[in-house]
Amino acid sequence: MATPLAYTARYSSSVAAVRAAFANDQYWKDRLDEVGGPNARLDAITVEGDQVRVEIVQAIAAEHLPSAITSVRPGDLVIPRVETWNGEAASFEARVEGAPAELRGTITLRADGAGSIAETAGSVEVKVPLFGGKIESAIVEHLTELLQREEEFTNTWLAEH
Repeated sequence: MATPLAYTARYSSSVAAVRAAFANDQYWKDRLDEVGGPNARLDAITVEGDQVRVEIVQAIAAEHLPSAITSVRPGDLVIPRVETWNGEAASFEARVEGAPAELRGTITLRADGAGSIAETAGSVEVKVPLFGGKIESAIVEHLTELLQREEEFTNTWLAEH
């Protein structure tokens, strides 16, 4: 059974400004340099009209992982991730290389006063008997921290650009 993931990012910039950043390859490169983890990279960004598809690889260093994860999957977690934006809504998928772990969900971007918010709703599923739920909880905790860092980075990047 999957573990839910929910996070709301608050941006001081408009929906249009946030969407423009998400369509900017330099934004993604800078974001990955700042919060992507070891050897993070932008594999592809495709912009066609109102659709933006971003393929990135992020990592969580082994020393930042709980033993529940490293006992099942030693080493850094390498996480290929795809976000596909259509207007102000996105879907995302991610997986952990070498482990039976998958993440998927949606992001909804909307105006909030002078700024905007992005609501993430998804789930994490780890298909490991007995320990899957514990590992899912640890992954959700790390993802929430990552989403917080991405939110902070985005607000700073938008203010500077």
